[in-house]
Amino acid sequence: MKTLITLTKRNVKLFFKDKGMFFTSLITPAILLVLYATFLSNVYKDSFMSGMPQGVVISESLINGLVGGQLVSSLLAVSCITVAFCSNFLMVQDRVNGTIKDLTISPLKPTTLSVSYFIATFISTAIICFTATIICLGYLAITGWYLTFGDTLLILLDVLILTLFGTALSSVVNFFLTSQGQLSAVGTIVSAGYGFICGAYMPISSFSPALQKVVGFLPGTYGTSLLRNHTLRGVLGEMGSQGIPTSALEGVKESLDCNLYFFETQVQTSAMFIILCASFIVLLGLFVVFNIIKNKKKN
Repeated sequence: MKTLITLTKRNVKLFFKDKGMFFTSLITPAILLVLYATFLSNVYKDSFMSGMPQGVVISESLINGLVGGQLVSSLLAVSCITVAFCSNFLMVQDRVNGTIKDLTISPLKPTTLSVSYFIATFISTAIICFTATIICLGYLAITGWYLTFGDTLLILLDVLILTLFGTALSSVVNFFLTSQGQLSAVGTIVSAGYGFICGAYMPISSFSPALQKVVGFLPGTYGTSLLRNHTLRGVLGEMGSQGIPTSALEGVKESLDCNLYFFETQVQTSAMFIILCASFIVLLGLFVVFNIIKNKKKN
C-alpha cells in the first residue's frame, strides 16, 4: 500500500509539473470559453428568443441563466474526458521514454504500477474538473443563478461520474499506445472530436436522424444530457412559473438535449446515471483484463 501511495503521488506531481501536459489539458475549456465570449453568447440568445412565441417577454437574467447553463454543461461534459486523457498520457510517456523500465526493475508488482496510474489520473482530473466546476458555478451566480442546492449537488455528482468514466476510457485507449506520435494523434482526435459526438458543441437534436441513433450508443452523450438537465432545470422551472407556455419550454428542452431519445424512446435521467456507471464498470473491467493478459505474456 505504501508503494502504491508513493507511486500515485509521484504521478500526480509529475502531471502538474509537466507544463506541456497540464496546459494541454486546459485547451478545451479555454476554447469553449473563448468561443462563448466572442461568438456563441449572442447566437444562443437569438436562438432562444426566436423560438419563443410572439408577445412573450423574458428577462435578461433568465436568458443569461439559460445560456450560461448550456455553456457550463458543455464545458464540464467535455473537460471531464479530455483532461482525463491528458492526465493519463503520463503512463504513455513513461513507456515511451523508458522510465517504466526503471520502475519495474525494482521488486514492484505490475498491478501496483497500473493501479497507481489509474488513481493518479482520476485525482489529477478531479482536481482540474472540480476547480472548473466551482468557476462555472461562480459564473452562473454572477450572470443568472437558478440552481437549487439539490441541483448543485447533482452537478457535482455528474462531474464525479464523468471523471471516473473519462479515467477508465483513457486508461483503456492509452493502454495500447507505444509512441509519442500515437499519443499526439489520440490527444488531437479526442480534443477536437469528443465535444461533437457527445453533443457539447452542437446539440444532438440538430444531427441527422441516422447520426442521432449512432450517438445514442455512446455513454458520453448521456453525460452531457445529465449536466444539461441539472444546470437548466431551475431556470426552466422559473420560466414556467412566469407564464412561458409548456409547449415552448418543451421545445427548448428538445433543442438542448434535455430530452434525449434512444430509437424514439425517451431516456430518463435515472437511466442515464445507470448507463454511465455501467460503462465505467465495463471499461474498468477491460483495463484489468488487459493488464492481466499483458502480465501473463511477460511471465
